[in-house]
This record gives sequence, C-alpha cells and structure tokens, in this order.
Amino acid sequence: MTNRATMIGFVAVLLWALLALLTVGTAPTPPLLLNAICFGIGGTLGLIWTAATGGLSRLRSVPLKVYAFGTIGLFGYHALYFSALRMAPAAQAGLIAYLWPLLIVLFSGALPGERLKPGHLVGAVIGFLGAALIIQGGGAGFDAQALPGYLLALACALTWASYSVLSRLVGNAPTESVAIFCVATAILSGLLHLGLEETVWPQTPVAWGSAIALGLGPVGLAFYVWDIGVKHGDIQLLGVASYAAPLLSTLVLVATGIAQPSWTLGVAAILITGGAALAARASLTP
Repeated sequence: MTNRATMIGFVAVLLWALLALLTVGTAPTPPLLLNAICFGIGGTLGLIWTAATGGLSRLRSVPLKVYAFGTIGLFGYHALYFSALRMAPAAQAGLIAYLWPLLIVLFSGALPGERLKPGHLVGAVIGFLGAALIIQGGGAGFDAQALPGYLLALACALTWASYSVLSRLVGNAPTESVAIFCVATAILSGLLHLGLEETVWPQTPVAWGSAIALGLGPVGLAFYVWDIGVKHGDIQLLGVASYAAPLLSTLVLVATGIAQPSWTLGVAAILITGGAALAARASLTP
C-alpha cells in the first residue's frame, strides 16, 4: 500500500465531480450514443497505454466472466446516468445518483464476514432523507415531469453499488482489463443505439468538447486511476474521499450557472454527503 497510489486514486473522485457538468454540455446527444462515444475514447486510450506498457499479454489471463461483469457494470451505470440527466435537473438527479457510496456501505453488510451497525442505518436514513427532499421539490413542490429522471438516477446508484460490492466475489483483474470493459461497453452501446435511438451527434464545439472530455476524464482516466488506488493504496481513505463527490459535483454545477443555488439543494447535498460519511465512520469503527 502506497501514498502515491492513494493520491492517484483520489484523482478519480475529482474527475467524477465533473461528470454531471460535462454530461449537460453534450445535450441533446442521446444516452446510448453518448455512451458509445465516451467509452470508445476511454477504451482506445486504455488499449494504447496497455500496449505501450507491455500489458497486452496480461489480458489473456482474465476470465470471460470478469470481462462480462465489468462491461455490464460500466454500461448499466452510465446509460442510466446519462438518461437521468436528460430527464431531470442535473444537480438534483446527480445527487440521487451519488447515493452509491452510501449504498455500497449498506450492501457490503451482506458480504461474508461483514455486518450492519446502527451507524450504517442512521447514515442511510439521513442520506435517503436528502433524496426524498429532492424528489419532493422542497418549497417548489413535487415535479411529476422530473420523476422518471429521478427514478433512473436511483437505479443508477443501485447499479453501481451492486456492481462494486459484487466485484469482490468475482475476483481481481489487472488494471489493463478496464480498457476491455470500456471497449466492450462502447460496442454494446453503439449496437443498442442503432436499434433504439435516433442518431443525434453533438451539435456544437462545446458539445463535442464535453463528449471528448468525458471520454478522457470521468468516463476514461477515472476508471484506471481508481483501479490503481483501490488495489495498491489506502482503500478505506479512498472510500471516505468518494463521499465528497456529490457535494463537489453540486458545487461545480452551481459555480458554472447550470444549477441555481437554493436551500433545498444545499440541504440535500449535505444530507446525502453526511449520511454517507456517517456510514463510513461506522465501518471504520471496530
């Protein structure tokens, strides 16, 4: 375990804080096509890096079930996330999607040798109160039009939390295998796009720049540095750091003018982040 690997892993948290901002910038490109573009970029760069470092030979030793599992996890999470942010306000949907760190703590209690503690349950209640505040709309009232987007965001959080916890049962794989996950996700997304969506490419230089930035950062580099961090760094410290992602993401959206600051948004961000942090503290306490 090294401090350098931990710092490398923390880069992923910073990149994921930009995920909502860049997703909004790619509108109106449909979710599956956006998935194909972003993962095509991230996967291609990963293969170039793997070839340059002599890691191609290690890919042959990875079981097919690991490739399938990784592809389903990446594809499912991002298809749901991109869809949610097309159907609901970005800041609110993004916060609900960022329930995944809290859900990981809760789901991990079902793993062999793990158990849920009172702090886990209290943290869960606090986090879900934040999500309920978003869906209820605070003082603005319930917005039925945004509900499908919020439900997709919740499904997104459930998908990534389930993937993260179940990955402990699938087994380890070299970091180079992430490139295959990305390429396979891009191919699957492209095929489904052709059958289910109307093709709408990014319309402006800003939209193209946002899509490329997604593929380079939050939907590319982030997965590689996170893999290095959790395998060779302080995984507990990284887990706690990931709970800052929903708050950072919201601050970025407010700072760029995409989301308007409000008491409802602020309280929801604090509840979701605080609930996850409280659950994390329970995990670290003997």
